[in-house]
Amino acid sequence: MKRILVTRFSAMGDVAMVATVLREFQEQHADVEIIMVSRAFFAPFFEGIPRILFHPIYPDKQHKGIIGLYQLFKELRAYKPTALADLHDNIRSNILSTFFRLSGYKVQTIDKGRKEKKALTRSINKVKKQLKLTTERYGDVLRSLGYTLELTHQLRKEPVALPKNIQTLFVGGKRFLGIAPFAQHPYKVFALERMEEVIAGLSDDNVQILVFGGGKKEKEIVDEWAKKYQHVFNTIGKFSLREELDIISNLDLMLSMDSSGMHMASLAGTRSLSIWGATHPYAGFIGYGQSIDDCIQVEHPNRPSSVYGNIPCNCDGIEAIDLVTVEMIIVKVKKTIFTL
Repeated sequence: MKRILVTRFSAMGDVAMVATVLREFQEQHADVEIIMVSRAFFAPFFEGIPRILFHPIYPDKQHKGIIGLYQLFKELRAYKPTALADLHDNIRSNILSTFFRLSGYKVQTIDKGRKEKKALTRSINKVKKQLKLTTERYGDVLRSLGYTLELTHQLRKEPVALPKNIQTLFVGGKRFLGIAPFAQHPYKVFALERMEEVIAGLSDDNVQILVFGGGKKEKEIVDEWAKKYQHVFNTIGKFSLREELDIISNLDLMLSMDSSGMHMASLAGTRSLSIWGATHPYAGFIGYGQSIDDCIQVEHPNRPSSVYGNIPCNCDGIEAIDLVTVEMIIVKVKKTIFTL
């Protein structure tokens, strides 16, 4: 059996996208085994995909620095792979890839389209057009290793059991809406006081809201929302990543930023509405199987200012994501969730 090493160490949404691609790749190649190399926390993304072995990287411990990466190289070489697919193209993955190249292994690295993305995000002479989807860029690496791959770009929703301690929440007669209001970079986040207005406008007897994502600070914010609004449930800190995916697969709809919440919804087969500001779907990071028609955004010549949402985007004195109104979101969610 052929054996491919696949590397993608972060970020959370990007790794979730890798899982959606590898699921379809494995369905099309029954003679291939994949060794997925990523941070241990992301292992649940790959559970249930046939012939995938997960090998964790610990970049802050035993795999730190060049010596640590050489140790990782020796660990991975023991699998006797036939090739390496680098889906990350960062310093760590490049060093690891170099070790394999020097040892005679076939290695292919993702083309991130950096030049095209720079043209898309620059302020002068911006070239605003749809770029190749990141999932197709992942697919291209596998294709360059000699494998065929046809990605469907369709959501796949399969029955999944809910965690026992949340089953009583999922009673009949309601719609179940997930909200992932947080993101790593600030210019991707819809102002939380306005997100509370969205929640207030959606929290009624027919919609049960479940809020996802974040740490201690975010948990405290959502706890306050749950106290104010009867049909809001805070999942933060209560479930494992595997359990969160199982819950998301039972939702009718997810509302997220341009963040991991959208990509987890894709992996779980759940439709997602997403809010965009400084970033733009044109960069290729829309969730797998999601529709650009479900991207809530206001077009402006200055958008996008960045790929990651770490740079402000001034749109006539207004931050790009602030062009989106509370009413736009409420109307879009209600129109979508009650017609599913």
